[in-house]
Amino acid sequence: MTVKEAIAGRIMQLCRERTIAPNELSNMAGINPSTLYSILGTKSKSPEIVTIKKLCDALDMTLGEFFSTEEFDALEQEIK
Repeated sequence: MTVKEAIAGRIMQLCRERTIAPNELSNMAGINPSTLYSILGTKSKSPEIVTIKKLCDALDMTLGEFFSTEEFDALEQEIK
């Protein structure tokens, strides 16, 4: 799993837990729905932390809470 896949998976998990659609989340966060869908799909290779912060603010959580999951902990270092 890549960091990008882990981010997309975490966003979808949070949407399911809070019973909101990704489109609703993008509106809550004040970001363009196409931006969120590019993160969830294959268009965005590396989502900006500012965008993730806006999503966290909309979900009333910290960046630390967002990234504090087993999936992120298990990621291997990406060497390019």
